[in-house]
Parts: sequence; C-alpha cells; structure tokens
Amino acid sequence: MKTGKELKPGTVLRIDNDPWLVQKAEFTKSGRNSAIMKTKLKNLLTGYKTETVYSADDKLDDVILDRKEATLSFISGDSYTFMDTTDYTMYELNAEDIEAVLPYVEEGMTDICEAVFFEDRLVSVELPTTISRQVDYTENSARGDTSGKVMKPAKLKNGTTLQVADFIEIGEFIDIDTRDGSFKGRTK
Repeated sequence: MKTGKELKPGTVLRIDNDPWLVQKAEFTKSGRNSAIMKTKLKNLLTGYKTETVYSADDKLDDVILDRKEATLSFISGDSYTFMDTTDYTMYELNAEDIEAVLPYVEEGMTDICEAVFFEDRLVSVELPTTISRQVDYTENSARGDTSGKVMKPAKLKNGTTLQVADFIEIGEFIDIDTRDGSFKGRTK
C-alpha cells in the first residue's frame, strides 16, 4: 500500500484490477486545503490516459514490478530503443511512455537506466538520480554579480533548458538531479 503523497512517476497502481502507470505526479499543499497529489495515469492494458487527484492520505494498491538494467541503444523519431545490459534484448518505448524522464534522454547517453516491467512487458524507464550532461548553450555571466547563488538558463544538447550557476560556460559538463531537474554542480 502506498499513500497519495508517496506517488512518483514510474509507480504502477492497481485500480479496479487494472495496472495504471503514474506518468506525472505533482504534490500541492496550500494553506487552507489539505495536501493533494495531481497525477497523470496511463492504463497499461488499454493505453487509456486520465488525470486524477488524490488526497495525500489516500491509500492505494501498488504493484511490484520487475526491474532490469538497460542502456539507451538508439532513438528513431518518437521511438526509444533500450537494450538489456545482461542478455542484450532490445525493448522499444514511445516518447509518451517515458514522458517523465524525456528531458534528460539524449542520443549517445551512457547512463545505466532501470527498465520497469509489468508481466514481462516494458512499461517505463527510470534514470539514475544524478546524471551528467553537456551544456550546449548559455549566456555569458554578468560581470560583477557576486551576490551569491546567481542562476541563469542553460540549454542541453536535446533542447532541455534548466537553471545553472552563473559560472557555468558552454561545453562544460554539469550534474543534474533527475527527480526535480535541478542543477547540482560541475561534473567532477
């Protein structure tokens, strides 16, 4: 059993005896109302999609899934092919199946991912918590601005934009936290 506040992308729930994949989960807590989790769900059997709001205290049945290590093999349009690192089996997913990690997937990446299976069918892929990516474009830093944690936008090779420290330059490798998309520092 999971509570509503424990939901995250890649979690599979059993709702009315069907497996539902959580594609997006956004936690919201306001001053007046109780905490809620806004989710985007996809039925793994029919492909039907829906958006649902759960209270943070709602109890939900989760499904235990099989997991295998995999790496990205190649990208062909909206199709992403991953390869099992032990027996070299190829698995294919659409862009909508990996929507939560799509901003960090790029051609030629060497990260070891976790392929998630439900009844021997690949349903999603999870990236490591910290990944390293190269900055493709960013503005020059503002002269004399040494007030502390100054951030500026930077674009990665795949087009994803995120906020990085002011001292980061084009061509540098940076560490990114895949859970929230935040900049962690230069790659060492």
